[in-house]
Amino acid sequence: MVPQEKVDLILESIRLSASSAGFQPYQVLVIQNKELLEKIKPIAFNQPQITDASHLLVFAAWERVTPERVDAMIKNIARVRNVPEESLAGIRGYGDQFMAQTAEQNFQWAARQAYIALGTALIAAASLEVDSTPMEGFDSASLDQLLGLQERGLKSVLILPLGYRDSQKDWLLPQAKVRMPKEDLFIEDEVLLN
Repeated sequence: MVPQEKVDLILESIRLSASSAGFQPYQVLVIQNKELLEKIKPIAFNQPQITDASHLLVFAAWERVTPERVDAMIKNIARVRNVPEESLAGIRGYGDQFMAQTAEQNFQWAARQAYIALGTALIAAASLEVDSTPMEGFDSASLDQLLGLQERGLKSVLILPLGYRDSQKDWLLPQAKVRMPKEDLFIEDEVLLN
């Protein structure tokens, strides 16, 4: 079981994560109820991390940017910074641009923003020595239905189990990590200029 103070630090890192124009067009569901995790497991193709985790974070992106969401963000900025809402016309302009896009464009942008927060959560978990694994392997529509996300104007994008690996059963633990060699992964600007 991940101690609550570590979970709180991971959640705070998500809350403070970078986001386009500060919009944070997603919400994160924090699930630790074992019965609910058991219902999620078949939706996630019976992957054991779902029920082995002490917490499951579900990153759910906005289906679309709405006037209500833009207004809520403007009110929050004005409250936190103690400035008049009228002074935030530039940020409201970003919201207007997003609202002019299609629902699919809104969702794709929001989903990418959720991935930025996921990256922040992964780094925070690693720094706290909490094991985590980002997962796209689940039936999003079924998870959305189970969690009532449609009613909230959200769609699940990815899930992140938090817990501690069983070093006796983790066959990957003694294995070397395999990633691309840096020469293949990174392209320096001097190569581009030649």
